[in-house]
Amino acid sequence: MEEQYHPHKIEETARNFWAEKACFQVSEDLNKENFYCLSMLPYPSGRLHMGHVRNYTIGDVISRYQRMLGKNVLQPMGWDAFGLPAENAAIHNKIPPAEWTYKNIEIMKQQMIQLGFAYDWSRELTTCKPDYYRWEQWFFIQLYENGLVYKKNAEVNWDPVDQTVLANEQVVDGRGWRSGALVERREIPQWFLKITAYADELLDGLNELEGWPEQVKTMQRNWIGRSEGAELLFEVEGEEEPLSVFTTRADTLFGCTFIAIAPQHPLAKKAAKNSPELRHFLEECRNIKVAEADLATIEKSGLPLRINALHPLTQQPIPLWVANFVVMDYGSGAVMSVPAHDQRDYEFAQKYHLPLKQVILPLDGTEWDFAFGAYTAPGKLQDSHLFSGLESKTAQDAIAGHLETLGKGKRKVSYRLRDWSISRQRYWGTPIPMINCPACGLVPEQNLPVLLPEQVEFSGVISPLQSMPEFYRTACPRCGEEARRETDTFDTFFESSWYYARYACKKQDQAMLDGRANYWLPVDQYVGGIEHAVMHLLYARFIYKALRDEGLVNSNEPFTRLLTQGMVLNQGIKMSKSKGNVIDPQALIERYGADTVRLFIMFASPPEQSMEWSDAGVEGAHRFLKRLWALAYQHCEDIRKANLAQNEEAAAINWDNADPAQRELMRQIYAVLEQAKYDYERQQYNTVVSGSMKILNLLNETGPESDSAKMQTRRYLLCKGMSILLRLLAPITPHITHQLWIDLHYKGLILDATWPKSGLAALRSDQVSLVVQVNGKVRSKISVPDNADAGLIEKIALDDAKVKQHITGMEVKKIVSVPGKLINIVAG
Repeated sequence: MEEQYHPHKIEETARNFWAEKACFQVSEDLNKENFYCLSMLPYPSGRLHMGHVRNYTIGDVISRYQRMLGKNVLQPMGWDAFGLPAENAAIHNKIPPAEWTYKNIEIMKQQMIQLGFAYDWSRELTTCKPDYYRWEQWFFIQLYENGLVYKKNAEVNWDPVDQTVLANEQVVDGRGWRSGALVERREIPQWFLKITAYADELLDGLNELEGWPEQVKTMQRNWIGRSEGAELLFEVEGEEEPLSVFTTRADTLFGCTFIAIAPQHPLAKKAAKNSPELRHFLEECRNIKVAEADLATIEKSGLPLRINALHPLTQQPIPLWVANFVVMDYGSGAVMSVPAHDQRDYEFAQKYHLPLKQVILPLDGTEWDFAFGAYTAPGKLQDSHLFSGLESKTAQDAIAGHLETLGKGKRKVSYRLRDWSISRQRYWGTPIPMINCPACGLVPEQNLPVLLPEQVEFSGVISPLQSMPEFYRTACPRCGEEARRETDTFDTFFESSWYYARYACKKQDQAMLDGRANYWLPVDQYVGGIEHAVMHLLYARFIYKALRDEGLVNSNEPFTRLLTQGMVLNQGIKMSKSKGNVIDPQALIERYGADTVRLFIMFASPPEQSMEWSDAGVEGAHRFLKRLWALAYQHCEDIRKANLAQNEEAAAINWDNADPAQRELMRQIYAVLEQAKYDYERQQYNTVVSGSMKILNLLNETGPESDSAKMQTRRYLLCKGMSILLRLLAPITPHITHQLWIDLHYKGLILDATWPKSGLAALRSDQVSLVVQVNGKVRSKISVPDNADAGLIEKIALDDAKVKQHITGMEVKKIVSVPGKLINIVAG
């Protein structure tokens, strides 16, 4: 064994060994409990950043720990390889997106290997490769044939320069984030997945996800947004069809003083034909973001349509207004506006001097002052005809029932969740496997995969697919006539919504999934950022339920337990290139080695909390590993000098006759072990590291002994203690523990070693040490029998000489005891 710690040499040796022996390749084994640990697959942007390193280190620690428990552990890795960044890089570097993507994958894969992540690389998948997206196309066709896919016109953010659709987040001050052109609201054909068909199941299923953070479940509940209410029908002057309005507050129906409709509503468009002012307003609204967060903060504006609706129960005329805060895609694009009892309606009514009618009174009889805003709480109805005097909840049901009998409304459940638009007018994505035939209409492709051409000239103005006749010209599978292939590609969230299942049978080329999926799924532990709470995680749950209904999996949820790790901060701010506070993990690995980086990341904070970067913390982690190596080297030298052939444990120690100090040292090591097991289970790895540091300090206290019995016990302590310490650290610092396990001649590989057993029960002390406080300040420490009752403990404490000094002349008013830890004497 070398005397000095050389991390790069040690880590390269360990990595080569793992690769040569295929240590992390797994197969199905019905004789072992299986465990599937997965970190969210990365986008191959070029190099790992510190957020990546933290995410994947956490997942690797979990995987390695579960392997120590004797489980058959799968931990795969792949690449979420389609997406807009590759297109932008292609424009900048003048190379095809595919070439840029594959180069980045190679760089990032080597970094992951260098960090020692225990991935089964035989299952590596890349979502931009045909052997993956072929089955996505196949599944899309199954969904289409099952009625879960449809195509309709929808309004989008359109960049007229780049000729592409932009997400709301890509519109900055009304302009395209890249081209700077004024963004238009344009209606174009879009493909949708019917996620709303699973709305109730997605909502109810959250109650079963006990291993998910409450914050994520709350975010998904709010995103799905189930609302129970009533759909009301208002006749409109001069119109044959009634106007449908959804409301959750039918009890406020008699307070409705206007109805607001969306700028895209047919009634608004019809009225605009005869009003230049309305046409101009609707044109302005075309450039407004439709994200709810933006609608909530924009200044509310609108115009009257100069037509009225009729109240369904009183037949009183109610004016129609077009308003910029109403969304066409929610409900029917019309809102029953009650300024007295809705704050948004109140603000709009104040701006345009619209009337306010109070129909709900506070239950406590107080008079509401509308100078301060709307009264939005439930209460007792007034001026509401037959329903006056009813409380809100009763009135809601009664009014809805009455409208049903009149044929002017019905009870209804509405959702905030909208169907998933999966069309993208971009090149670098999975081609949508549909054909547009003049005679047959929309026809699914029969020959899969529909290959995406990778060698293209990419300008970024329009998708190359739209100008490639060799791609879009095809024959209709039904009639054989000339037809046009779809040139839109899938939203990249589609690829990341089922990849976790494909890992189970990555090489299967005859089916999307096979029986191995049910062996591994659902994922036992999923690790990733909370920013994916209502996009990726919701879409993945939806697609998994659709896979189940297609008979491809036999469970209901894809991820049993979810860990959302915190951000990596530098000087209190999230690391980013724009802020100039990025720490390059590669530079740290080259300076200190991967184990130091892993150890610091695990020690800096609990995984679910944000982690503050500290150069001093990295140095401290490296010093700890050097101290660990130094102790192991000294122990190895002691073994050599004692002429022992290997690191054999001495015969079982009779602890009853052992030196008390050595017995106490062993007891403390076992106590740390038991705490570490608890901490690993609750995923508090920072305390595992601090416990490991304590064991190292304890082992360093064992100096040379002249007494042969003490020397034998010391050798046992070092042998047993190092065995425990190395296994505690193995999931966190796998390289150094791999080498030291071999150098100290323990049996087999530490990779195959099981979690150490505790001998703490046999070392329980007959005496227990307690801290004694007087009025909250530590004044002494006492030793009491392990089985002492409260009376005896109090007597020993009060008789203690140091305690007496601090209570002399005082009255003991109360004694508070924390069993096994401390006793506090309150005196005055």
